[in-house]
Amino acid sequence: MVVYIRLLKESFGFAINALRNNKLRTLLSLLGVTIGIFSIIAVLTAVDSLDRKIKKDLSTLDKNTIYLMKFSFGPSEIPKWKRQQFPDVTYEEYQYLKYNVKGAENVCFQFFTKPETLKYEGNTVSNINVVPVSDEFDDIQKLDFKSGRFYNESESNSGLLLTVLGNEVAKNLFDNIDPIGKKIRMYGQNFTVIGVLKKQGAGLFGDSDDTSVYLPSNYLRKKYGDNTDFLTPVILLKPGEGVDINAFKAEITQKLRNLRGVKTGEIDNFFINVLSGFTDLLDGIVGQLKGGGIFISLFSLLVGGFGIANIMFVSVKERTNLIGIQKSLGAKNKFILFQFLFESVILCLFGGIIGVFFVWIISYILTNVLDFEFVLGIGNIIFGAGVSVFIGIIAGIIPAYMASKLDPVEAIRSGM
Repeated sequence: MVVYIRLLKESFGFAINALRNNKLRTLLSLLGVTIGIFSIIAVLTAVDSLDRKIKKDLSTLDKNTIYLMKFSFGPSEIPKWKRQQFPDVTYEEYQYLKYNVKGAENVCFQFFTKPETLKYEGNTVSNINVVPVSDEFDDIQKLDFKSGRFYNESESNSGLLLTVLGNEVAKNLFDNIDPIGKKIRMYGQNFTVIGVLKKQGAGLFGDSDDTSVYLPSNYLRKKYGDNTDFLTPVILLKPGEGVDINAFKAEITQKLRNLRGVKTGEIDNFFINVLSGFTDLLDGIVGQLKGGGIFISLFSLLVGGFGIANIMFVSVKERTNLIGIQKSLGAKNKFILFQFLFESVILCLFGGIIGVFFVWIISYILTNVLDFEFVLGIGNIIFGAGVSVFIGIIAGIIPAYMASKLDPVEAIRSGM
């Protein structure tokens, strides 16, 4: 063990000497490793940060939550022209499923609709995401309140002019005024603010609760009716704890087919979109991004590996005389082998550390500039170090082997 510690110390010294005595050549060779490690760790950090953001944004929703609607979240074997003929889900179907699907813990009615402009006295905010939902939404997707509350069942069913504001909406409309109890203008009506959400940050697709407002879906039903082009109805169903998701889907399918009079042998004229399937799709995309980024970055590492190998070949040639002296004094082949191999690994580690450092700096800057948190995880740092060591071994093994096989007499003579 003492011998290997001594080897490591000497190899570290030789690596430092290489950097000190041949600055330009060594730095140019290390540049390939630095760029390669930077590329790989930057890709992993970006993808891992995206993955963390996805999981955070979806953490408030049960992954088994179902979105029942006429459209599919993913690809479908049903032709587009046929899907376009499917009827929208209705409020009556929501009520039926709410009281007849035994496995459901909560059922909610929602509209997907276009953005709206909100006004309070002289302040106006545009392009606000309007979320018309029934009162059960707060039980399916837990909302984090800064102040106030969500509307209750009676208020929801009556379609009262009540609203809950996202943090940024409240901030832009009211400045430092308490919004609770104040009235804002949208859809040509005055809505009373009964709740304000805590700040969330940017959402998965650029959306966010911060720039959203919630209001009873029955208000829009009363104002525009159930058949309006800019309103897409959706029924959200959350299964009870311990309920088998496949059995839950089968129960919903059977109930809705019977309600709609879909005959045996006919296809379902609705889609059951399970959130877990959507997250699996996202996980697949994240995995592909990570794999593609690593594959591209390997080319930079390949160039860096050749650079380190070149340094080691030159180092062996410059120290041929020293190798001969070491061997004549009894140094074994494996001592010489490990000496040069350790030197190659240490040089690669230098390049890797610089690459990881640059990733950390850029992550810190982007996190402070953008509304998105880039986190350089310890796992990625260890991975970067491991890749550096691997490249060092691959790049240094041939020069180190050649050095270990030199004849001591010939080595001393060639150095004279």
